Amino acid sequence: MKMSGMDGNPVGRQSEWFVPRFGPPRFRSLMGLLFLPYTGMVLSFSVIGSVLANSIHFERLLAIVVIYFLGLGIAAHALDALGSKIIKPWGSVFTRLQLWLMATLSLVLAYLIAIYYMIHYVPWLAVVAACEGFFVFAYNLEWFHGRFHTDHWFAFSWGFLPVLAGHVMQTNRISLGAFVVALSMALFSIVEIKASRPYRSLRMRFNTLGDEEKSLMMRYETILKGISLGTILLGGGLLICRMVS
Repeated sequence: MKMSGMDGNPVGRQSEWFVPRFGPPRFRSLMGLLFLPYTGMVLSFSVIGSVLANSIHFERLLAIVVIYFLGLGIAAHALDALGSKIIKPWGSVFTRLQLWLMATLSLVLAYLIAIYYMIHYVPWLAVVAACEGFFVFAYNLEWFHGRFHTDHWFAFSWGFLPVLAGHVMQTNRISLGAFVVALSMALFSIVEIKASRPYRSLRMRFNTLGDEEKSLMMRYETILKGISLGTILLGGGLLICRMVS
């Protein structure tokens, strides 16, 4: 199965399944930078945490989704392109200044929205916001010699905390049920990151892979598609159930 990169050759991460095959290279790099299926997982986690509340404030649900899209989808991934020791093709398309501007503006907007809700409705959201603010830099810029750039901290920051954030945004508290669901979403995140790392390594060496390695790479890709799209459908389905009930 031949997969083409931006220049028509099957190379690098430009040809990953979540990068569009249409549009100019800069647009495709932006879509790669956002990691939309994986960002969608995190947004779904926040939705799942929200719908666990007895009553749903839909404007708050929308707000927490926007906050995570800005904070994770844009800011964290821009910082990842800046701080990662692994060369990312989209990280070379944008200058360091552009990536810093993307990260800074997105974080400022995310925290302005969060602060509004903290002041008026959900002061306990500040605890989650402080934790996520730490990890967005410590994980993605690999602070402290990469001590927090591990699979388990990834699962905690982008699997466990988003569920709690969604629930706290609705209720200003953490329930036992929300805590358990947050743990389950963290385990889904572990599956995603454990499959993503070897998949990425194989994808970067696509032109040198034998048939067996290509088959292994496609199995990892199937896992990534299933876990990300399945989580997005789970979050969407639960939201629809609450909206029509």
